[in-house]
Amino acid sequence: MTRALGLLVGAYCLGSVSFSLVVVWVLRRVDVRTLGSGNPGATNVLRTAGRWPALLVLLLDVAKGIVPVQAARRLGAPPELVAGSALAAILGHVFPLFFGFRGGKGVATGFGAFVALFPLAGGAALALWIVVVAATRYVSIASMVAAVAVPALAWGLGRFGVEPPPSPAVLAIAVAGAATILARHRSNLRRLAAGSERRLGRREAA
Repeated sequence: MTRALGLLVGAYCLGSVSFSLVVVWVLRRVDVRTLGSGNPGATNVLRTAGRWPALLVLLLDVAKGIVPVQAARRLGAPPELVAGSALAAILGHVFPLFFGFRGGKGVATGFGAFVALFPLAGGAALALWIVVVAATRYVSIASMVAAVAVPALAWGLGRFGVEPPPSPAVLAIAVAGAATILARHRSNLRRLAAGSERRLGRREAA
């Protein structure tokens, strides 16, 4: 029990490190939550601070989803606890302890966590994300589609023996992670309905 709690708390704390705030503050001495869409994520960093800061934030956010999952596996945790560590990292990114619980939408951290949990399903979801972005230029739509697709892909690939089938508990945890990401896109859904959602490639004024 103590080890399980430690893994979950550690995953949440790592997820709570908001690299977008750190990187943009170091470069520009400004809180990225006051710029552009106000979302502390790589897409908003791209629009407001440029390509290289956004790439750095993206890689760091993906890594903080991968690391807790791999750490839990190396410590011999059961699959349900490994999946719980993935969800804890996503929740840390969305509700960061160190930044007033005002976090991002969990997409990059979720991708890192999901691809560590389900490599083939995560890779297929990334391919789907790229296709949707190329077709629509909306990162938000692609992110929602990919997040919802991961549990379905993990179940389908497991059912057909392509990837080890997840247990019902692991699948439920993956659904909870996808639902968290989807819920964080409520504002994007409203903007899409109003026709005011930003397309990829449009840079915000500082």
